[in-house]
Amino acid sequence: MIVRKLRLQRGWSQEQLSALSGISVRTIQRVERGAMPSLETAKSLAAVFEVDQQSLRTGATNMSSQSESSSTLDKPVIADDEKLALQYVKGLKEFYSHAGMYAIFLVSFLALGRFTDPKLVWGFVGWGVGVILHALVAYEVIGLFSAGWEKRLVEKRLGRKL
Repeated sequence: MIVRKLRLQRGWSQEQLSALSGISVRTIQRVERGAMPSLETAKSLAAVFEVDQQSLRTGATNMSSQSESSSTLDKPVIADDEKLALQYVKGLKEFYSHAGMYAIFLVSFLALGRFTDPKLVWGFVGWGVGVILHALVAYEVIGLFSAGWEKRLVEKRLGRKL
């Protein structure tokens, strides 16, 4: 998550970060999803972002913004509201991808005149309903699987507040 924040602060795509750091895009994707980077990966990313490499390996979610050691490198911080905002934007991005795929397939099938089979029509209607539900979840109209939902389930399981 911290790598995604640092990358977005600089306005870089994953491909640009890959080119700058010498790390594969796939590795960057894994690290952004929360996987622990290897020592070499952390060193490369730290050099590109000009931060302390240890903060990338530990997640740095609760570290101070100034380094406590004699190093001049800042330790990146990701606040809870930033984490929620990043998750929200990720959900919107996934929805736009889903809606885009639906539109491309729909236009393609209309252009080719393939809507003679009623099963295909009902398939697209069902998919369209799925896209609408995805939009409602992405724009947080429906609170399915939201952070609040997760918190309520965890508190229910623990029997106490977090």
